[in-house]
Amino acid sequence: MKELQANAPAKPMKKSAARLGAVQALYQMDLAQTPVNDIFAEFESHWLGQEVEGVEMPEADIRLFRAVVEGVIADQRRIDPLVDKVLADGWPLRRVEAVLRAVLRAGAFELLAKADVPARVVIAEYVNVAGAFLDRDETGMVNAVLDALAREVRPAEFSGAGR
Repeated sequence: MKELQANAPAKPMKKSAARLGAVQALYQMDLAQTPVNDIFAEFESHWLGQEVEGVEMPEADIRLFRAVVEGVIADQRRIDPLVDKVLADGWPLRRVEAVLRAVLRAGAFELLAKADVPARVVIAEYVNVAGAFLDRDETGMVNAVLDALAREVRPAEFSGAGR
């Protein structure tokens, strides 16, 4: 029993690391137009769970990493208009800074496609990811945008009965 408890935090940490890696990968793909297969090869062999510049990167859930990256790519035409609708008037997603755009797309994808993960968990995870790259105002924006989107696409989770 102790062994099971000692390993319990490993799975959530691997998922958090996968989300962080997915945002980094989406950012790189957005800026450098790197093909997805090159991204997977690079991240899986040189970043995720590896030592980078003397820092040990956390081990990641590779299946989740790939699912988020592939899902954002496949569903981007669906994701972007939904996020645009939630963003302030005059600030479509394409005008948002690239890291913030990657965080919002990844979070939106999980809200749309990963119904097995509670919306509040998705929001908290991507707020934490945003905190690794962005300042407090931008992490607040991630929280607000993903919360509004979650309430639209998963209203049952936010009704009085779903609490």
